Amino acid sequence: MADGGAPTGTRTAFLGVERSLSGRAWRQRAAAEATVRALMQAHGLVAPLARALAARGVDADGATAFLDPTLKTWFPDPSTFIDMDAAASAVVDAVEKGAAVHVFADYDVDGASSAALLVRWFRDMGAELPIYVPDRLTEGYGPSARAFDTLKARGAELVITVDCGAAATTALQHAAAIDLPVVVIDHHLMRDVPPPCLAVVNPNRPGCPSGQGNLAAAGVVLVLLAALNREARRRGLFATRPEPDLRRWLDLAALGAVCDVTGLTGFNRALTAQGLKVMSTWGNVGLRALLEAAGAEPGPAGVMQAGFILGPRINAGGRIGRADLGARLLSTEDPAEAMALAVELNALNLERREVERQVTEEAVRRVEAGGSHADQAVITVAGEDWHPGVVGIVAGRLRERWRKPVVVIGVDAVNGVGKGSGRSQPGQDLGRAVQAAWEAGVLMAGGGHPMAAGLTVALDRIDDLRRFLSDRLADTRAEAEALDAVEIDALVEPGAVDRDLFDQFQRLSPFGPGNAEPVFALERVTPREPAVMGAGHVRCRLAGPDGASVRAVAWRCADLPLGRAILSGQGGLSVVGRLKADDWNGRRGVQLEIDDAADPRAV
Repeated sequence: MADGGAPTGTRTAFLGVERSLSGRAWRQRAAAEATVRALMQAHGLVAPLARALAARGVDADGATAFLDPTLKTWFPDPSTFIDMDAAASAVVDAVEKGAAVHVFADYDVDGASSAALLVRWFRDMGAELPIYVPDRLTEGYGPSARAFDTLKARGAELVITVDCGAAATTALQHAAAIDLPVVVIDHHLMRDVPPPCLAVVNPNRPGCPSGQGNLAAAGVVLVLLAALNREARRRGLFATRPEPDLRRWLDLAALGAVCDVTGLTGFNRALTAQGLKVMSTWGNVGLRALLEAAGAEPGPAGVMQAGFILGPRINAGGRIGRADLGARLLSTEDPAEAMALAVELNALNLERREVERQVTEEAVRRVEAGGSHADQAVITVAGEDWHPGVVGIVAGRLRERWRKPVVVIGVDAVNGVGKGSGRSQPGQDLGRAVQAAWEAGVLMAGGGHPMAAGLTVALDRIDDLRRFLSDRLADTRAEAEALDAVEIDALVEPGAVDRDLFDQFQRLSPFGPGNAEPVFALERVTPREPAVMGAGHVRCRLAGPDGASVRAVAWRCADLPLGRAILSGQGGLSVVGRLKADDWNGRRGVQLEIDDAADPRAV
């Protein structure tokens, strides 16, 4: 169900745009006409919606399962995951014995959601599950010998790691040496030889036949809970207590899937779609409190609520606050505790946004002052005392700005060390390049995946790293630029951009990797009443030749060619963007979030 069609470079430019104001080509998503017709006939879909569905690799036979994804259709057999049965047996053994089990979680949303899922299952089984989340500044990422020593001293008899651990060979060797059993539940890439422990459940483990490699850790934990229920049922543990109903906690699995930006296809799409329905009831007191602290109204939950309202606030604890705040919020049943945690996380998120703004502005100044970033395959920028909790977000912002891989490094001048994070473009494997830099001795530590990476570098090797990464990715730069096209689903008139159009295309949701959010194009429009808002956002109305118009906004672009074109009010622009609900003050409208624009006179 991934996007289909011919390679970008072989398709005709949409509206003739080979180079937009952001430097990208525009293409219409490729769809087979026969599939479009079959979808229209079999399912009564209007042509634009049928074309969008066909462009996402869905045919008439698969349309029902895609448009109405159910867990009954998609839920995998837990036993298809390597070590899942062993993990379930070890955990249920511990429950039966009353052993002290602790969960070790990563400090992001996926880790917090995963930990909360386990906490809630243990609570239903009459047991408490203490949470350990490492501090990213003092302990770094993932399990460590120090952390396992701490857990052992606290009396832990079994540790379950979630969203981490699959590559922590040294730490798990230490756990084995101190006789501390560990079960690893993860989804990150790992080596062929698993670390020494009771079980390593990871759909991305080499040789795993589950076919669920797009799951977030929270999704893997949900499958584990199904395996735990099955094993406990087999042992008769539900003769005197009700079986935990996993459907109540689908909101946590969906939260992890959305915030970890996982591929929303197959089972992962189904659990996200059903989880967002559960989230919409706002029965989780922590999520409801966080929504209230953010000043948002409860209502139907979607990717926007999960990924842009809840997620950043939960992450704020791990970025610049106490690492365990998010997991505690998602697992508590106490409304008073939930509100206190939510207020603290909301305040930390405000602080995080200000820190991020300052670092972003300084990073932009440094890069542009250097004057050579246009010639570099990778932009690497460093600054003293830039908070390591925001460098990844800043790298993402700068990647959007310059449409190329960016690495941002926060330097600790006292210790002579920099902690960095990078974000990449499709077609340029930044994780492999960072791994190669570590293997070449340029880095103290580093790794990641194609689109993101983390690293630790000595202060006197930052220039070496800058050259190494640019040299390493120079050969893939042209290919990446060709791939960096705007994929468009439909051409519409401003007067046709209404709530009915929005609702029709919402049938394709939830949107994310593997199921791109629909992109619409408007031709020959004029920005009316353009104005700059805070943080460089630009608002306007886009009016067509007939005078009909639609509300629109372009984020963080006032100082870029896109923003300047909108603010000039010049007519005849072609614009592309995504539709968003506009329900402020009871209004049930829609607005266009502008992604890009082109001036046909310059094409």
